[in-house]
Amino acid sequence: MAGLLVVFFPLFLLGFLLFMERVEEPLRRGPTETDVAEFLDRAEPQDVQNVFRYGVRRSLERWR
Repeated sequence: MAGLLVVFFPLFLLGFLLFMERVEEPLRRGPTETDVAEFLDRAEPQDVQNVFRYGVRRSLERWR
């Protein structure tokens, strides 16, 4: 039983790390200048109010 744990735990840990890398990647990438410019060109008044209320990143997420 301990032998299986020795074999499968590193594989499980590697799989978990690869999964977390995919989850974290969008969080590391902030909004670019073109994203903000496109948002402001197409935004409605309610969307602009959300920028001041929630911040740029959350407003862009709501807009997409």
